[in-house]
Amino acid sequence: MTLPGFPADIPVIDAHQHFWDLEKNHLPWLRDQPPIPFRYGDYSALKRNYMPPDYRRDAAGMKLEGSVFVETEWDRTDSVGETRWVHDLAQQAGLPSAMVCHVTLHRSDAADILAQQARFALVRSIRHKPAAAPAPDRIEKGVPGSMNDPTWRRGYALLETYNLSFDLQTPWWHLEDGARLNADFPRIPIILNHTGLPRNRSAEELAGWRRAMKLFAAAPNVCVKISGLGEPGQPWTLERNQQVILDTIKIFGEDRCMFASNFPVDGLAGSMATIFSGFAEATRTMGTAVQRKLFADNARRIYRLSQGTKP
Repeated sequence: MTLPGFPADIPVIDAHQHFWDLEKNHLPWLRDQPPIPFRYGDYSALKRNYMPPDYRRDAAGMKLEGSVFVETEWDRTDSVGETRWVHDLAQQAGLPSAMVCHVTLHRSDAADILAQQARFALVRSIRHKPAAAPAPDRIEKGVPGSMNDPTWRRGYALLETYNLSFDLQTPWWHLEDGARLNADFPRIPIILNHTGLPRNRSAEELAGWRRAMKLFAAAPNVCVKISGLGEPGQPWTLERNQQVILDTIKIFGEDRCMFASNFPVDGLAGSMATIFSGFAEATRTMGTAVQRKLFADNARRIYRLSQGTKP
């Protein structure tokens, strides 16, 4: 079976996805009350187990060669527990192929936790979402846990010791801080998550987003995952997202972009079939060689996966 609208000969390495077992994993945002504010609105549909069989059903029809698991806001007192669980899962299920784990970079035990995380074979990168302002006009410099926080930066600097990348999830109005962070620590590659998080498709929003993305992309050792394009109250459509996809590829170049599902989270906006067929249609005129980079080859290189990785 092939996915309608998706090239049958294009392999896929999903650069950003999640698993969770709510009976075994302590994910406060999916278990505790009241619900947290969430950029897609109501996320109650995510409060169910999502495991490799579920993911494979969602990805049916694609030539799936592997995936990159990204930390899931697991209990912050036990980040290593999530990494251990993911490694056991990979042994049992054949997925994921690599992992982005969590370290709270401004905590006093950051060095110890990072050393423990780096011992796991699947770990390639760290994600700790830096503190961020809710809107461009509310930025405050030096907030604890932000990219300007000296304590957070000391933790960040340790990634170089272990040859780890950093997965940066921050709204576009903090990408100037991201560019400055990269300039100060140029040996730590940065992988920008979720296309820089444009909130909507208004002309004003996208103008600010493009300026920030161009500033950030000017450095050669940063790349981006094209994912997380859902909008509150809007289904995922090519019409709404094609220009964002094409602008991102133009800004970063075809060798520094990766397509990713962000499943199951982006399932709130559309099916994986809708999203990946949309990615394929948006880039159809670029040709198969470019699509192979965007769907698999770049993720394989950036996350240091072996050739022929299979789920």
